[in-house]
Amino acid sequence: MNTYEEARQWLNDFTTSDIRPGLDRVFMMLEGLGNPERRLKGIHVGGTNGKGSTTAFLREPMKEAGLVCGSFNSPSVYDYRERIAVNGESISEQDFLECLKAVKPVAESVAKTPFGTPSEFEVLTVMAAHYFAAKAFPDVVIWEVGLGGRLDSTNAIYPMISVITNIGHDHQHILGETIEDIAREKAGIIKSGVPAVTCETNPAALAVIDRAASEANAKLYRMTKDFNIVGAESNEHGWSFSFHSLLSNLNDLDISMLGRHQTKNAAAALMVFRYLKMYYALPVEEEHIRTGLKKAVWPGRLEYRETKPPILLDGAHNKEGMESLAEALKEHFHDRPIHLIVGMTKEKDPEELLCPFVDLPVSSATALSFDGERAAKAETISENSPLNQTQPLPDWETAWEKVQSQAGTKDIVVIAGSLYFISEMVKKMK
Repeated sequence: MNTYEEARQWLNDFTTSDIRPGLDRVFMMLEGLGNPERRLKGIHVGGTNGKGSTTAFLREPMKEAGLVCGSFNSPSVYDYRERIAVNGESISEQDFLECLKAVKPVAESVAKTPFGTPSEFEVLTVMAAHYFAAKAFPDVVIWEVGLGGRLDSTNAIYPMISVITNIGHDHQHILGETIEDIAREKAGIIKSGVPAVTCETNPAALAVIDRAASEANAKLYRMTKDFNIVGAESNEHGWSFSFHSLLSNLNDLDISMLGRHQTKNAAAALMVFRYLKMYYALPVEEEHIRTGLKKAVWPGRLEYRETKPPILLDGAHNKEGMESLAEALKEHFHDRPIHLIVGMTKEKDPEELLCPFVDLPVSSATALSFDGERAAKAETISENSPLNQTQPLPDWETAWEKVQSQAGTKDIVVIAGSLYFISEMVKKMK
């Protein structure tokens, strides 16, 4: 294993693609490397939607303050290495290779135990901890949960504060069918004595989160109770709003992300900053927050591109995500004809996911598949779509030629669905 390409190949060949929730393999690998995670100050971000945006709202103000901010997130959109980053810059190919070389013998040793071969995500989590602790030395690391929370490999870290953005319907085949079941898994990131912030307001989900915090003796900061958004207004480039909390207020803030739900993600980040400033003396001041929030962007989440016709990319991969996307289209692109191109994983119900678009001015709907064993067939999406005349097409090029021939000057092309689909579309658009 002497090149980055060989490292990626080894990772693909060695690790298992099976989802086997549990922390034993991760703890064993971390211990084999001397527990690098214990040398890091962290923020743990979980929830169904909005984790990536919240990470961006946390990272950019810290950068403005001159802090070095590491981040671990998935999946990637532009490049595989962006999953491990410092100040938004992806880990270099050389550092990726060297860190995987360090983890490789430990992972191979764990694979020989009764716990079995680690997954790709587990190895990457341990790699990230090693990279941050031994090479990058960031002031703070933001860890984004991969799936669920309680048994997710990132739950091996012990953060300064945790965030649960929201609870929605996703990965029910693993996390459970009810909101309460899913909330129980997401709330599993709440640790003894570690405070948590949540934007969730659903009483059923909130009751589960509140109970988990009480059992862990952890202070829970709740939206509408401990902090709130005031006077949110949309504009051409994003949103303006004021943030009020028990600790302090910040008025007339601006963000450049589209969608009302992004104000909640920003508010969660602000509550984190208020706490860390008070209890950890984090040197992030108001001017850093104002500038950083405005600079914060996240690829593949309501990402607008001024092409001809213009494109809006969004990794809306579940019911709540599609509802937020539909709401954003009403707020920012009112009455503009929509050409929808969608791809999703096979466990999703196309009728449920696309239902929010029924009342929108959808001029055409196209279903595509994408690479990967979890991808739904275009024909399956088309057959179960609630949108009239949803057409299955074989590839992106055909779909783009179709919308270019149909779209008028005021039309907008919306590419939505699985983040794996969005990632593939981004690469093909290049």
